[in-house]
Amino acid sequence: MNTESAKKRVVLAVTGASGLIYAGVLARELGSREDVELHLILSDAAREVMRHEDGLDEATLRAVGRTIYSERDIAAPPASGSWRHQGMIVCPCSMASLAAIAQGLGSNLIHRAADVALKEGMKLVLVPREMPLSTIHLRNMLAAREAGAVILPACPGFYHRPATIQDLAAHVAGKILDQLDIPHGLFGRWGE
Repeated sequence: MNTESAKKRVVLAVTGASGLIYAGVLARELGSREDVELHLILSDAAREVMRHEDGLDEATLRAVGRTIYSERDIAAPPASGSWRHQGMIVCPCSMASLAAIAQGLGSNLIHRAADVALKEGMKLVLVPREMPLSTIHLRNMLAAREAGAVILPACPGFYHRPATIQDLAAHVAGKILDQLDIPHGLFGRWGE
């Protein structure tokens, strides 16, 4: 059996919303696993946010990902329904990306790959990181949910008694991985 084909292929798209720490935890966790083949899509706006926030840089992504695609690479494999994967995560998900995904606009690779995930019935997890939310944001979240996406706002819990910002980010990352049925030890479970 080909070990490459036995791996779970996961797409992590990083947009220009604040909260790159969440994508950093996800990328390091997924990239360190022998059973995962991590493909990344990086928006131009995410690269700009990286200059202002700690938690993620392009060198980290290159070290953990199998491939990094530009949002402009509209012919990349994730843009095709015949290219199968375990699931796609958009983290953090900007409100502009949420709107494009909710309305089925395929103007870049992130939007197109998300549209493909929805039309093919593959898991799509959107991690919005914005507050407060406008009526437009809420309507777009509902439209994306009705189309089949999981809306998982970056709202960490506190029952696991986080001591650091990294603990908070790990909780959100673990909840995202739960949606893709990927086991992890990023936080303690309630009652365990």
